[in-house]
Amino acid sequence: MASGLQLMKITGYTDGEFQTPFKGKPYTVMINPDTIKWQRNIEYNNRQSQDSSTTSQTYKHTPSDRLSFDMVIDCTGVVDAKRRNMAKEVKALESVIFTYNGKIHRPNFVKIQWGKNITFKSVLKTFNTSYTLFKPDGSPLRAKISLTFGAYVSCKTRKKLDNDQSMDLSHYVTTVDGETLPGLCKKIWDDYTPYIQLAKYNDLNKFRHLKGGRKLVLPPILQQQ
Repeated sequence: MASGLQLMKITGYTDGEFQTPFKGKPYTVMINPDTIKWQRNIEYNNRQSQDSSTTSQTYKHTPSDRLSFDMVIDCTGVVDAKRRNMAKEVKALESVIFTYNGKIHRPNFVKIQWGKNITFKSVLKTFNTSYTLFKPDGSPLRAKISLTFGAYVSCKTRKKLDNDQSMDLSHYVTTVDGETLPGLCKKIWDDYTPYIQLAKYNDLNKFRHLKGGRKLVLPPILQQQ
């Protein structure tokens, strides 16, 4: 492994708050994905009034985010001389993200981590395997695994997210490139002044021109009397 290279890690959890790790080891990819697709949608109802020639986009709901990528398992020994057993590699990945866990009566909850900017708490949606290289006896040496995960938010957290935009409740947001902390405070609380407290809480050293894709916690902040 090249110096400083961070490999994507996929960890299973037995609770929707992502506090209790699955007893098995997290799965570390052999080769980082070339591309990651983070999909977000907003759904609207198309309504057309009788006196209008165009439809009105009335907000319906915001579906869960989706994260999808392809990962390569290479058991030729070129990538990692210690990881040459394809069946073992696939089983290890399956145990973390796909296999039914009898203790919780469902597959594990899954957290995907890569570097400082990508942390995705989720459940598996699709798991497709394509074998692309074989030994003379037909045993696979290389596989492409196509994975799709749906963001998971527990009922406890969902209640906070769905509640009114109150300063005595926690809120969770994902930043957009160029966004500012004062702007976020204004949008959530209709008050830009708590941005310094927000920066300290999330260990940020700047409050303007934020990088996109960072998850921030907007904690309860008491309004000044």
